[in-house]
Amino acid sequence: MDRSEKLTRIVIVDDEELALDYMKRLLGKLQGIHIAGAFTNPFVAKDYILLDDIDLAFLDVRLPEISGIELAHQILEHKPHIQIVFVTAYDKYAIQAFELNALDYLLKPVTTERLIKTMNRILKRNDQAASIPEDQPSLLHLQVFQHVVFTLPDQQPTVLQWRTKKAQELFLYLLQNHDQWVRKSVLIELLWPEYEEDKAYSLLYTAAYYLRKTIAPYHSFLDISNTNGGYILHTQNVLLDTERWESLLASAPQMNKESIHYYVKMMELYKGDYLQEYDFWWVESERQRLHKMWLSTSLKMAEWYRGNAQPEEAISIYEGICSRHPQAEEAYWGLMKTYADLNKKNLVNKWYDLLSSVLWEELHEKPNEQITNWFIEWQMAHA
Repeated sequence: MDRSEKLTRIVIVDDEELALDYMKRLLGKLQGIHIAGAFTNPFVAKDYILLDDIDLAFLDVRLPEISGIELAHQILEHKPHIQIVFVTAYDKYAIQAFELNALDYLLKPVTTERLIKTMNRILKRNDQAASIPEDQPSLLHLQVFQHVVFTLPDQQPTVLQWRTKKAQELFLYLLQNHDQWVRKSVLIELLWPEYEEDKAYSLLYTAAYYLRKTIAPYHSFLDISNTNGGYILHTQNVLLDTERWESLLASAPQMNKESIHYYVKMMELYKGDYLQEYDFWWVESERQRLHKMWLSTSLKMAEWYRGNAQPEEAISIYEGICSRHPQAEEAYWGLMKTYADLNKKNLVNKWYDLLSSVLWEELHEKPNEQITNWFIEWQMAHA
């Protein structure tokens, strides 16, 4: 099979480890593909598929608690363009599979020749589909983690240029409260508290005018209306990265060997703190709320890696926390314990000293008693 410029991203789902490994070996021999995930748990697989950019799923028909047919139904409800290939030792499911418009149906044991035939069929179908325009509505991806970026399908990300800083702040406040009515008096108090009422309202109307002009290229996604003494920023087909991330976190499966990939992908969406590059005071509450969720999940992931003999991954996460949140004592302690596991005494001392230095310089405090006692006991045991 010829290597295409874009690799086909594949997920394999089979509750039997041997069968899963067999399919991975077969697919690994082919060019132009990337095995994004392999799962024995169908529910973890579903979560991962819905989160990631997957082109093709190989599903075993007979899975625990849910059939591959039903799993495909649930996946296609959310991502109708994912291609499905069923793999099973029983041909009695073939009619159901093709009623679901499955791309192919492979009987075990799958041969390399049969798999190549399936992949060639996929490439042919993809070439045909590429020439057919999609009638589904476009989606505006709006990034507000770290900075504000607008992205439409098949277009380069765009950073809007604002006429005034107040027009930008008005937009961001209305975006934070999108599809909700915001009283003009609240906006006046927020943006122009130092001005007389008449002057403040004049500045508000000017900022709203600039706001409308700036977001005009996205009028089918964003629209501001002036009604009943307030403004509403209406959104349609807008995907905010903060809302997507929080939704994924709320529905995240229990952390284990299979679901950890879900968490890795999910945390990649958190590119920085909410509106990190802006110093508006009203942002701080939402920024801290999301940051606490990120910190708690990051620590949980690092502890999972450490507890599952993957110290390098744990160290990477702990160091990332220390970089973003220099006063996060739990992360320094995690690094100390991880390096203690590896018997790297110098690095245990290094991270305790760094923590002590940061806390003293920033807060004039020492590490908490629990960390200090652990460090003293560790020193005594390794004297």
